Amino acid sequence: MHRQGGDPELAKKIGRFAPTELTADTSGLSANDRKALSKIIEAAKLMDPLFLRQVWSGNEALRQKLEADQSVLGRQRLHYFMINKGPWSRIDSNEPFIEGVPPKPHHATFYPDDMTREEFNSWVAGLASEEKQKATGFFYLIRRGDPGKLKTVPYSEAYAEFLKPAAQLLHEAAALTTNKTLKDFLRKRADAFASNDYYQSDVAWMDLDAPIDVTIGPYETYEDELFSYKAAFEAYVTLRDEGESAKLAKFSQYLQELENNLPMDARYRNPKLGAASPIRVVNEVFGSGEGNSGVQTAAFNLPNDERVVKEKGSKRVMLKNVQQAKFQKTLVPISRVVLTGAHQPLLSFESFFTHILAHELMHGLGPHNITVGGQETTVRKQLKELSSALEEAKADITGLWALQYLIDKGVVEKGMERSLYTTFLASAFRSVRFGITEAHGRGIALQFNYLIDEGGIEVNEQSGTFSINQAKIKEAVRKLTSEILTVQAEGSYEKAKGMLDKYAVIRPPMQKALDRLKDVPVDIEPIFPLAK
Repeated sequence: MHRQGGDPELAKKIGRFAPTELTADTSGLSANDRKALSKIIEAAKLMDPLFLRQVWSGNEALRQKLEADQSVLGRQRLHYFMINKGPWSRIDSNEPFIEGVPPKPHHATFYPDDMTREEFNSWVAGLASEEKQKATGFFYLIRRGDPGKLKTVPYSEAYAEFLKPAAQLLHEAAALTTNKTLKDFLRKRADAFASNDYYQSDVAWMDLDAPIDVTIGPYETYEDELFSYKAAFEAYVTLRDEGESAKLAKFSQYLQELENNLPMDARYRNPKLGAASPIRVVNEVFGSGEGNSGVQTAAFNLPNDERVVKEKGSKRVMLKNVQQAKFQKTLVPISRVVLTGAHQPLLSFESFFTHILAHELMHGLGPHNITVGGQETTVRKQLKELSSALEEAKADITGLWALQYLIDKGVVEKGMERSLYTTFLASAFRSVRFGITEAHGRGIALQFNYLIDEGGIEVNEQSGTFSINQAKIKEAVRKLTSEILTVQAEGSYEKAKGMLDKYAVIRPPMQKALDRLKDVPVDIEPIFPLAK
């Protein structure tokens, strides 16, 4: 019976990812750009089998075996295998969901299966500096040569069967588009697939300013759990969101004024802000490789090559339709469980997304380089391992403070005042579900409990639901903004620790609410109509 009907446990795991169409309006693209877009999507599709090969040496054979199994259980397994890009459930600490597979290998396929950390380190110690750079670099596999000695193999050679056709498609797309920056990036990235040198194409990616925005290649190093040296392949094919880009430009012109009015001692304010990192708001039409495995990425900040970052800075890309999908499929159902009835209609995507934008912009405001005891230092150095959680909390709460400032000034519509805080309250539960061991979850717990203690958030003991006290929330937000900014400006590790120890915990009312969210999806499973 079990065989025919599938596995209810596996069905439950799959059910945590709500299937969602991700697309965008292509009617604004020229006929040639539409043709270029489909070539780019074809190239991006090749990142899936490439990434599968990077994750585990047994992935390709297992995928073929699953594809041949036509039973209900076989279909389920293949389905969840493709969500995770392997037989391990990424949101369950990589627990295997198919019997007979090993634990997820820390070395992925970047290093030989039988290599130890010690062997690698002693080998690297004996290399000349250029060889050392390759061995620890992003774009080289480590393999055994003769007689079993370690050696480097460039990605361009190891993955030629995927990278050659991908480069060909990118060249064809470059020939079609009339946008100079897109043409430039596609050509340089296609060349990088062959040369294994990504520097020029990373620089071209920073300059990319086109209706089609593309990120494709080896980027993040999370998959290498041995050393975090080796980059995994991914792709995000996106279209620029003109409306949101205009809104962003509007906010950007008020950054110095916001800095000048931050609720902290005036001597800590920055009289001249540096240039902000560029932010692009886009809609995803296709994602693949690491960019479509497990929980979906809603925003990313690249490149990771320090030479490029030093020279050009980095670029933050916000995937608006991914955030919209997460809002509809996870935040709306969460709100029905955690908000009091009267507050549920106040949930708003506009407020959700505008606050995320404000959060990103606020990272650039407030104290960064500081002076402690006559010594020049940074907030990060002073607050050490606490700095990320506090910085995430700062960006959130200062984002609320800044939007309120712009509402009072008439720059942002007055109507947002009611939905802003309620949407933030519901969203706190969404973030905490990913755990309070990571920086963002900890930062959220800190804010949530502080605002409760100040009366800005109220708990209804009867129903176990939460609501905003409109009369107290603004002052509570201002007060917390001031406290966090002051702790950062003073570089006080003790005060930061005191705050996090007191507030960055899950208290019983929140835990009870989280327990009632068991059946709400954790994330989305994207479906891409434009890739059909």
